[in-house]
Amino acid sequence: MSLTGTMNTAVSGMNAQSSRLSSISDNIANSDTIGYKRSKVSFSSFLLPSTGGSYESGSVESILGRDVSVQGELTSSTTSSNIAISGEGFFVVQSMQGQEFLTRAGDFEMDSNGDLVNSAGFALLGYSYAKGVPANQINGLSGLDRINLRDELPRSAPTKNIGFSSTLDVRKPLIDATDLPRTNTSTAKYDHKTSVTAYDSLGREVRYDVYFSKKKEAAAGPPAVEMEWDVSIFRADKATNGGFPYTGVPTNNSATFTFDSQGSVTSAAPSISITDSVTVPAQTIKFDFSKLKVQAAEFTPTENNVDGHASSWVTKASIDKDGIVYAVYSDGTRDPRFRIPLANVQSPDHLEALSGNVFLPTRESGTTFTGFPGEGIFGTTLSGKLEKSNSDLASELTDMIQAQRNYTANSKAFQTGSELMDVLISLKR
Repeated sequence: MSLTGTMNTAVSGMNAQSSRLSSISDNIANSDTIGYKRSKVSFSSFLLPSTGGSYESGSVESILGRDVSVQGELTSSTTSSNIAISGEGFFVVQSMQGQEFLTRAGDFEMDSNGDLVNSAGFALLGYSYAKGVPANQINGLSGLDRINLRDELPRSAPTKNIGFSSTLDVRKPLIDATDLPRTNTSTAKYDHKTSVTAYDSLGREVRYDVYFSKKKEAAAGPPAVEMEWDVSIFRADKATNGGFPYTGVPTNNSATFTFDSQGSVTSAAPSISITDSVTVPAQTIKFDFSKLKVQAAEFTPTENNVDGHASSWVTKASIDKDGIVYAVYSDGTRDPRFRIPLANVQSPDHLEALSGNVFLPTRESGTTFTGFPGEGIFGTTLSGKLEKSNSDLASELTDMIQAQRNYTANSKAFQTGSELMDVLISLKR
């Protein structure tokens, strides 16, 4: 055994612990970095052959790696476009230069161009609904576009369907056929009235008055007679002094519906499809009354489901557990625009880590394969959540103390070898 070998071994030990301390420093510095994966340094012995009863000291090798496959803690976020992956998989992102990477950093927000970009400047990629229903390409990243939700102009959608859910009061009096609202005369009578707001093709609000009138009582028979209620629909802005008669009456604006002894609609098609010619172009709206009920209770319109919406701008993005990205408009409506795929490799811990919490596949990690969230091995996407760093501050500080002690011990071995070298040199004096 040579003294220089002893000193070299001690130096390799100090270098190894120095690398470990550098890794710990990175982990502590990034303990609050979204999507950060802790680095780690493990050690392997390097032995030299020993001959003639003399031990030849070797050294220690540092092996660098990352705990990429270990998920960090999920935390809540007030931004709907922030997303986290619960389970396996990575987001596919693109740099400003157009290169594609993998990441778990999901702190995406809309930038001035409408792209969903995280804090490191990488844009999220997905399949566009503008090209048809998204279909995943398992073994490649082609066909992906930058997720952009910018609209050059406000968007509106005309109402096509209105669904009513209301209770009609069976105790109300009968209305004579000559006085029903469908006659549209100044003497028209009714039992209930409600209004609903729809939208035309330009996003303008159009309010409709809906009248309910009990037309016929049920009778046991024979033959049995079911209860009848008459329903009529008019444009509210065409009322005369707030009531009948109305001008510009929609076509097919009235219908009679029958109800059984339980108060449920029995008509074959309990709906009215009006054509409003006052709106340009003429607008056809289907009013669905299949959820009407007749009971001995006060008239209660519990729910009116109206599609279409007023002119509005995209204000934010929202992402569901299946990875569908919605453009959320100022009026609250949502429009599916993209679907996010998740990517993975056979050995995530062997991905190459780069600045910005992004990764590239390597020969050791295996090739990239993709799938949609919630399918197969892939996790789900959680909107309004973020994945924190997977480095634990308490564990890192504990490792730091161990690395410090090991470094000190190696330095003592080097110091001892140096002192013995001084003794050897002094023999010549």
